[in-house]
This record gives sequence, structure tokens and C-alpha cells, in this order.
Amino acid sequence: MPQPIDRREFLKHSTLVAAACSVVGLVGTTLGADEKKPLFQISLAEWSLNKSLFGGKLDNLDFAKTAKADYGIEAVEYVNQFFKDKAKDQKYLAELKKRAADVGVKTLLIMIDGEGHLGDADLKKRSQAVENHHQWVDAAKFLGCHSIRVNAASSGSYDDQVYRAADGLRALTEYGDQHGMNVIVENHGGLSSNGEWLSTVIKKVDHKRCGTLPDFGNFNLGDGKEYDRYKGVTELMPFAKAVSAKSHDFNEQGEEIHTDYLKMMKIVVAAGYRGWVGIEYEGSKHSESEGIIATKKLLEKVRQELSA
Repeated sequence: MPQPIDRREFLKHSTLVAAACSVVGLVGTTLGADEKKPLFQISLAEWSLNKSLFGGKLDNLDFAKTAKADYGIEAVEYVNQFFKDKAKDQKYLAELKKRAADVGVKTLLIMIDGEGHLGDADLKKRSQAVENHHQWVDAAKFLGCHSIRVNAASSGSYDDQVYRAADGLRALTEYGDQHGMNVIVENHGGLSSNGEWLSTVIKKVDHKRCGTLPDFGNFNLGDGKEYDRYKGVTELMPFAKAVSAKSHDFNEQGEEIHTDYLKMMKIVVAAGYRGWVGIEYEGSKHSESEGIIATKKLLEKVRQELSA
């Protein structure tokens, strides 16, 4: 006849077994999730279709549907130029949000242009630019975005521009923080296309919600000078909250001829970035649709190579 089990020993044994099962369950779930989750996900920047939008062939309200139906992309990045006067139009924003939700598309961010220079040498103009961006923080919050993309345009000496841009960005970021919104800066001409300068600005802002949106192609310093794009992206990635896969032209093998995508995405991944990578096609040799599809195929190919 079996010996009776001591109650304390039974409880101890049961607790250990339960804990072991719990750990196995958690590990199994985690591994399963990691195996299914891609190294990075692909989104679509609205600027890729700027010709269709400016030409009236595509309505901003239908951008999310187009991304999903035509390209199989389930996350988008809006550009405020295509609904410039709608930042405070709640009816319009509600419709924009509804249409994206109806097709299962996420709204990641809004790229903001034309609202003044956040690094303006004139303090009043700089303050006004900050205030002009408030409405877009509010709109982005309503749409469910994680960020607004801004520019760090300024003037003056190298150091003056560091101070002025950081001052405007800090003020805007503090407002964004109140709404749970990130303020991210793209390398987008002038000194902002200098990776070292922009990373210095972000460090000076010194706020967890102020980061970067490294763009693979926007490293034109002007006067025929070009900043090394791989060096620039490497410098900006530690602060990245989004990434823009800029593309222009492709060869017969489907490779972008200006940017080595494998080399660039190795930099992105090495920085620990696992977020969305946005397609931003700006070429003219291919149609917008062809350019978007080619960029997506290239990103998928690189992702597969990096995941092997």
C-alpha cells in the first residue's frame, strides 16, 4: 500500500511543478511570437504617391485603402501637405481615421511641412513655429499616431543652429509629451542632412520623446556636397523612432542603384531597431506604383537575408 504523502512536501512539489510549467509556457509563447514576428515591418509613406495626390488622381482619404489594396501594406505615414487645412477639422479627421480602421491599416505618423522653422533665428518666429505644430500633435494623437515628423531648419553658424533647433524642438517636444506624442526629425536639407549635426541637436534636446527619422537618401548638404549616407544613418539610428527607405532608381536585379539596401538595413538592425520601415519612392524612371512595388520587394529580400 502506498505511503501517505506529507502535506508540506506535496505543496512544495506542486508549487515547483506549477512554476516550471509556467516558465515553459511563457518561453514557448515568447519563442513562438519571435519566430512569427518579422525582423522589421514595412509601411508606406504617402509622399510615394505625391504625383497622384497633387494631380487629383488619388484622394488623401483613400490613401490607407490604396496602401492595403494595391500593395498589401498595413501601415501608413501621412503627409500634412495633402490635408493642410484639416488639422482641426474633427469631421474630416474622424473620416480619415475610420477609413484606415475599416481596412485594417495602422496610422503611424504625420510628416509636417510648411509650419515655420523650429530653429528660426527670430525667437518670435521660432515660438510661432512651435505653436503652429501644436495642431498637428493634436491631430496625430486623434488618428492614433506615435509621432509627428518635423524639420529642424535654422540659420546662422553651425553652433547657433544647434542651439536654435534644439530650443524649438525641446519646446514642441514638451507639448508632445503632454499628449503622449513623439517629435521626430528627418534629415531633410541644410545642416539637418549632416548626421553629426542632427545627432548633436537631439542630444541637446535631451528628451525621451524627441528622436529621429533617418532617411536613406536625404543627405544633400547643398553646393554639390553630399554627406555620406551610411555614416549619417549610423549616427541617427540611436535616436530613431521611424525609418524612411528612400528609393529612386533600380537596376535589372531589383537593387536600388544609389543605396545599398543590404548594407543600410544592416546598420538599422544593428542599432537594435525593430520598428516600421517606410517606403518612400521618389524616382521618375518608374511609375509610382512600380517604384513602390520594387522598393517593397527589395526590403522583403533584404529582410529575408538578414533573418537567415
